[in-house]
Amino acid sequence: MDDTTIERCMMKLLAERDAGSSICPSDVARALAADEDAWRALMPAVRKVAARLAEAGVVRITRGEDTLSAGEIDHGPIRLRRGRGFVAQ
Repeated sequence: MDDTTIERCMMKLLAERDAGSSICPSDVARALAADEDAWRALMPAVRKVAARLAEAGVVRITRGEDTLSAGEIDHGPIRLRRGRGFVAQ
């Protein structure tokens, strides 16, 4: 699975939600993989793409009410939200 495919899926899922809503990174992985082993294997790549997009301001990575930096997302539950630079396609 390449980063472009993951990014497109992430942007599509965020665009389908209300502007203030969030998605779980696993939502992206599950949309791209048919079974549990496959989507779990995608999670590091999904987090990597989310980190890159967060650094660009396209998405915000949150835990509760806190916005996290890209370096803080290697473990634990996170949510993805639209960032300042998000543009629905």
